[in-house]
This record gives sequence, structure tokens and C-alpha cells, in this order.
Amino acid sequence: MANDVLWSPSKERIGKTSLFQFQKEVGASSYKDLHSWSVKKPDEFWTKLIDFYDIKYEGSLTPVCTDYSFESYGWFPNLRLNFAENLLSKGEDESIALNFCHESGNNRKINYKDLREKTASLASGLKGLIGEGDVLAAYMPNIPETVISMLAATSLGASFTSTSSDFGIEGVIDRFGQSKPKVLVAAAGYEYNGKYFDQLPKIKELEKKLDFLEKIVIVDFLEKGVSLDGLDKAELYLDFEKQGEDLSFKKVRFDSPLYIMYSSGTTGKPKCIVHSVGGTLLQHIKELGLHTDLQSHKNIFFFTTCGWMMWNWLVSSLHFGSTVTLYEGSPGFPSLKEYTRIIEREKLNIFGTSPKFLRALEDTGYKNDFKLDSLETLMSTGAPLLPEQYDFVYDSFKKDVQLASICGGTDILGCFMLGVPTLEVRRGEIQNLGLGMDVSCFNDLGEDLRDLEGELVCKSSFPSRPISFLGDKDNKKIKDAYFNKFEKTWHHGDFITITKDGGVQVFGRSDATLNPGGVRIGTSEIYRQTEALPYLVDSLCVGKQVDGDVEVMLFVKLLEGETLNEEKTLEIKRLIKTKTTPRHVPKEVIAVSDIPYTRSGKKMELLITRILAGKIPSNLEAVSNPECLEQFKAYI
Repeated sequence: MANDVLWSPSKERIGKTSLFQFQKEVGASSYKDLHSWSVKKPDEFWTKLIDFYDIKYEGSLTPVCTDYSFESYGWFPNLRLNFAENLLSKGEDESIALNFCHESGNNRKINYKDLREKTASLASGLKGLIGEGDVLAAYMPNIPETVISMLAATSLGASFTSTSSDFGIEGVIDRFGQSKPKVLVAAAGYEYNGKYFDQLPKIKELEKKLDFLEKIVIVDFLEKGVSLDGLDKAELYLDFEKQGEDLSFKKVRFDSPLYIMYSSGTTGKPKCIVHSVGGTLLQHIKELGLHTDLQSHKNIFFFTTCGWMMWNWLVSSLHFGSTVTLYEGSPGFPSLKEYTRIIEREKLNIFGTSPKFLRALEDTGYKNDFKLDSLETLMSTGAPLLPEQYDFVYDSFKKDVQLASICGGTDILGCFMLGVPTLEVRRGEIQNLGLGMDVSCFNDLGEDLRDLEGELVCKSSFPSRPISFLGDKDNKKIKDAYFNKFEKTWHHGDFITITKDGGVQVFGRSDATLNPGGVRIGTSEIYRQTEALPYLVDSLCVGKQVDGDVEVMLFVKLLEGETLNEEKTLEIKRLIKTKTTPRHVPKEVIAVSDIPYTRSGKKMELLITRILAGKIPSNLEAVSNPECLEQFKAYI
């Protein structure tokens, strides 16, 4: 059965959770009552959260919100705070803050005292270059210097944006060309799967094409020895730091920009989503502290790059004075099983992964023979976790572990539904809705559903809603993205079912955005590459749900007389990988006779997505060439 109970927390475990303590302090008798109070009395809930976690701020907590309808941002207009200060204020000097693990075994540990000093040194170097209203960008692997760059920039009141080192030039320019950072922090190179990738040629090209950059800081973390010849604005990270100054924090408005994230739609360049200092902080503290039960003595890990929102989420764990374990490299190097040993070796309490990884591990015939005594919570996100994958975790991983599937997105820099450490885990279900999130499931008429599939919506505002999209005049793009389907209601674009007990089942995206391995990809990023190929007339890119993840499938219409052979297939994949990222590369490239379009000239990606999922296509009257649809059914 899909809702079989697979795990229940002991009374002893429940009693030790921060959620239980919080629930007791506000007088709620159950999680259901706590959630109900948090959405009916949001003023009380969010101010209680600030007090419970001793968030540092200046000013007044009233009013909490001037607009719950999503028309404007409205949260804590009289409050000022600093993000880095709240992340660095609680850790004990000698406690490990960043536990860095590299695929090569070249590991480092940085305690809170050193982290504060390193942040102060970099911030001193940045003074005069960036401040409130400016942006620092990181083109970096998942290493301590990436975290330090974020902390240094935000300590000065500036904003931070990042993308991972495996992005191609075009992908980086599409992103940073819009956010316009003054300073770029970039790795000289990185290693993946045992191979070294030299980034200096890319950095030189970025210096030429991003003419608004005033400084490039080069991080040679693998100590290969770096020549800055050909780089006019570059300086080595170790030379750029200015040591000896104390760390100070510039307090900014609650709704000041903190992170610029990138989430692609189906047309144009990636959208630049701007998230607030205060909203991000509150959302992450709530999710990490109450829902994940992160405390100062715990060690948390999530496999992520700094191009995915889970990196931003993970590093907020510093607020609790806990240990944040970073991993850089391939989880398959030297083997998936050896990578999984990180739980035993580093004594992880919280291990974050994806359905894709769990499936790959299962395919190896994995049976745990490690000591996983430290492991309390196994988290999964990036795609819906299949019921069979719940079985795998409890049969082959560990019986006494909370399996916390979580679901949200870059759009909110957090989750709508996630784990609850005081509740049981049911097979195939996310445990419950997130506190303070007025989530519902709607049919097409905007009516609430229970135990039926519908659209994920949120009916009232929340602090981590985006401030804006960059370059979005009159908020038109943000309204089109979230508020066009249902009036004054956030429409997220996921198909879900909310059960009578409050659990949630997720069935994937209801829009055309691809989501392989949890990384959101706009189809336009792929089309921009295929359009350059002379033998292709047209193409259509969709995601297909396979074994708990999304596989990217590219259907192509070729020029008359051309055929899709192995050489062309490899060229298409190579071009996409070079110009974007490895995650954009389609699993399959398939030749078709025609691409379906609406009568108004739009590619019908969602229609093909539904066909590949085995669902009956709807709205066929809108298709200008319905005769082409039959061929897609062969790929269900």
C-alpha cells in the first residue's frame, strides 16, 4: 500500500526535537494544530520563530506583514538585520563549521573561529568594491571559499549569486550578464571523476564579455600554480585577502536582496529571481531547525553544487552552530558505495540526496554494511520519491531513520512540504505541509481537493516569496510565472495530492520546465543550441519521469534528405554539453516527422510531456498539426 507506515519516531526522540519544544511553547496539541495555527495566525508564528531562534535584528517586529495577498512583498518593513551575522553568531570557536570532503581525499576542516577570521579577511579585501546594492558572483565548485565569499559579501550588505564550475560560457553569461556582479570569485580549476578541468580559458573569456566586472578573484584551491597572464582584473584569492580587521556587519532592510537565483522558463534567457535577506533567513531557519531538527551538535550534509538552491539552503545550517559537510566531486568516484561511506566516516546525522542517486545505488545491488549509528535523517529532493524507493531505504539502508522527502523550489528558496521529525513516515508520501505555508491542492476551477490529484498552490504570502525578477517592469513576469492561473494565489506548477492525514504525494511538474536531478532547466537553453545546427529544422525538449527522476528527451525534425545517425546525435549532445552544462544533455535524441504547435505558434511541450507519462492528451483543438502526435506514443 502507498500509505503504509514505515517508520515512527520514539517518544524519546520526539521529546528531544526542537519542533516538540516549539509546539509545547505555543500550546499546540499536535502537528496538525501547530500547522493550522501557523497559517491562521502568521503574525504570531513568524514572530515566535524569531524569538525561539534568537535571530539578531534591529527595529520593530510590527507590522509583521502589510500584504498577505501577494500584491506586494510586505514582510517586516520596520526590521533590519544582517544575514552573515545570523549565520556566524552562534558557533563555538573550536566547533567545526565547515567539514570539506573532496573526491580525491584532500579534505579540510574549518572551525567557527577560523571561519569568522577568514570571512573578515575577505570582507576587508572587498571593502570599497562592493556594498549594499552591489552583487558578488561565484563561479565555483562546492568548496569552503565559496561559502566564505557569500559570507563576506553579505556581511557588507551586498548580494550574492553563484553558478557551478561545470557551466559553459554561454550559460554563465546568460546568468551573470543579467545580475551584473562587480566582483567575480572563480576557481582556477576543479576535479571531477578523477579528471582536472582548467577554468582559466573560460575566466579570460568572461573578463572580456562581462565588461562591468571590476575585480576577478582567482581561487587555486587545488594548488596547481596559476598564471594570471591575459587577465587584467584578476588577483589571487590569497593575495586579495586583507588580514587583521575585525568582522563587522552592515544591517539592511528585511526585504533587501540577498540571493539572485536562476530559474528558466520556456522562452528567453533564465529568469533572475531575487530573494530577500530576511525571508530567506526565516524560511531556512524554520525548515532546518523545526522540520529537519538541526541542532548545534549535529553534522548535516547535502550533495549539491553551488548552482542549485540546495547549496544556499545547506549553508544556512551555520546559524545553528552545527557542522556543515561539503562534498566536491563525483559521487561515483571511485564508486557509489564508497561515496556512501561518507555517512560512517564523517559521522553524519543528516544525509541529503536525490531519488536519482538512490536509484543508481539500488541498481548496484547495494546492501548496507557500514555503521550508520549516527544517521538520524535521510533527506531526498530533486524529483518525486517513488514508493519503491522508500522500500529500498528501509530494506537496504537503515530501519531506524526518518526518510524526509522534501519539495519546493528555487522560486521560493525553500519548501512547501517536507519532513516532520515528530510524525511517522508513510510509504510514497512527503510527511506534511511546511509550517507557515498555506498550501492547498486545487482543481482547474480553483476548488480545494483532498485525496485527488491537482495543482500545488499557496493561498497567502510567505517571507521567502521572491522580491522580484531582475528587469521585470511592472512585475509582469512574476505575475505570469505564479499568479496567472488562480487569482491572488501562488500557482507553483506541480501536480500533487494532499491526503486526509496531511501527507503529500508529488507527481511532477505541471508546466514545461525540466527538472533532472533537481536542477531546473528551461527548454529555451537547449533550443538555442539546436537552432545553430544546419541539418535540424526544429526540435522539442521535454522531461520524462523515469525511476524517480526526470530524463531529458530531445525530439528533432531534420532537414529533408537528412537522417539522424550516431555522428549527428553525438554532435548534438556535445554542443549542448559545451554551451550549457552536462545536466542539459538529453538522455535520448529522437527523430520525428513534425513538432506539435498551438494555433498561435507555441511549441506544445506540456502536451508531449503528458503523452510520455501515459496520460490522455487534452486541449487537442488547440493543436495546429494533431496528426503528428501519434508518433510520440511510441516513447511512453
